[in-house]
Amino acid sequence: MTTPNDNAAATPVVDENAIIAERRAKLGAIRAQGVAFPNDFRPTHKAADLQAQFNALDNEALEANPIKVAVAGRMMLKRVMGKASFATLQDASGVRADGRIQLYITNDVTGEAAHAAFKHYDLGDIIGAEGQLFKTKTGELSVKVEGLRLITKSLRPLPDKFHGLSDQETKYRQRYVDLIMNEETRRTFKARTAAMSSIRRFMEKNDFMEVETPMLHTIPGGAAAKPFITHHNALDMQMFMRIAPELYLKRLVVGGFERVFEVNRNFRNEGVSPRHNPEFTMMEFYAAYVDYQWLMSFTEQVIRQAAIDAHGTATLIYQGRELDLAKPFQRLTITGAIKKYAPEYTDAQLADIDFLRTVLKKFGVKTDQAPLANAGIGALQLALFEETAESQLWEPTYIIDYPIEVSPLARASDTVAGITERFELFITGREIANGFSELNDAEDQAARFQAQVAAKDAGDEEAMYYDADYIRALEYGMPPAGGCGIGIDRLMMLITDSPNIRDVILFPHLRRED
Repeated sequence: MTTPNDNAAATPVVDENAIIAERRAKLGAIRAQGVAFPNDFRPTHKAADLQAQFNALDNEALEANPIKVAVAGRMMLKRVMGKASFATLQDASGVRADGRIQLYITNDVTGEAAHAAFKHYDLGDIIGAEGQLFKTKTGELSVKVEGLRLITKSLRPLPDKFHGLSDQETKYRQRYVDLIMNEETRRTFKARTAAMSSIRRFMEKNDFMEVETPMLHTIPGGAAAKPFITHHNALDMQMFMRIAPELYLKRLVVGGFERVFEVNRNFRNEGVSPRHNPEFTMMEFYAAYVDYQWLMSFTEQVIRQAAIDAHGTATLIYQGRELDLAKPFQRLTITGAIKKYAPEYTDAQLADIDFLRTVLKKFGVKTDQAPLANAGIGALQLALFEETAESQLWEPTYIIDYPIEVSPLARASDTVAGITERFELFITGREIANGFSELNDAEDQAARFQAQVAAKDAGDEEAMYYDADYIRALEYGMPPAGGCGIGIDRLMMLITDSPNIRDVILFPHLRRED
């Protein structure tokens, strides 16, 4: 039988404070000798580039045409063997963020003094090395070090290489350590950058102009969400952190910029979950003289190209299951999706407001409270869709033709009463994008704002405010247009096969550290 004492004996306790004290003493000795944190070493090569260009050569070829290099990075492995030592330098270069190269330090080539100093270096130290490429007897591309520098002394020990950084909250809270230790994390954010670059290129290629709009708003608008509230001291006025850039971007369409987009940070004072972070990124775009049908086709292309540029293919694996972004995205109405995934409901039942209220209560939905207390048939159908069908939409699917009462900024259908030309895109059961043909009738928009104000007065905290300046802008005339917002963080979850939105945000929000 294993006792707690046995476990303690098997796993030695590391005194981190003692290690830090020892490293501080080393730093003190370095300070006494001169400049402790030099900034005069200039690397000329990256590890990934050297591996890609020269790893296929044998040592004979490398000796025949000597290649001098200067590399810098963090020391991740170290082996001291008398007159010769090895170290692995990591600079996280390359598409896969896995850039590493071995250093070979000897008394003969590097020098006894430099080698002796190296023996006191610690894992995590940032070092610079100059020398010549060669292959070891085991065939590993290495640098025969001629000059070695300690550039930055690491005062804290890295997690041991076997256990790594395993606590998920610590990974989020100390992302810097996570990036040092976990190649997969580095790869995730490299892929995110590649996808974002792809999106920007695609938008510019299609004549969209990137713009920047305010993050501090006098009236929160553009979405149904609870804002963060702040105060502007100089102007002595209450302000709101942006919940969406929509109304400012549409003002630009009024002003004559017919195609605009913004990669924007938004802030919503709402819950935290694997799909929600209070601060998040969207890419929102608007185009004049298009409708929601055009938007759906275009949004599909944006997402598909981002996946290809980040991964080389539009066919992904998400959480062990294939996700095909290459084929055309499906399109279903709200009631069509309910009937597909919950076929027990009839057309007559879905058109019966009392039935909908009754069945929603069985799902635990509070239909007697805002925002559903005074809801019409369309909002109740949407609530039932969210309970029965939304989570089952694995393949990319547009849910189209949303009711007017839940779409205060969307253009009403010219042919079907009560619905708008609006869609939401769902992939793996999550909303990824929301778009619609824009409402450019100033009087209709004013009436819908008034309805939102009434809903807010009735207790709906997420209902919109009346924005008089936006109405004034519409009164100058906005051409027919379409707009869409793509949730970048959720899209990156798909592209990087990440189960939690915090996995794709470098520094996600967490509770205060004790």
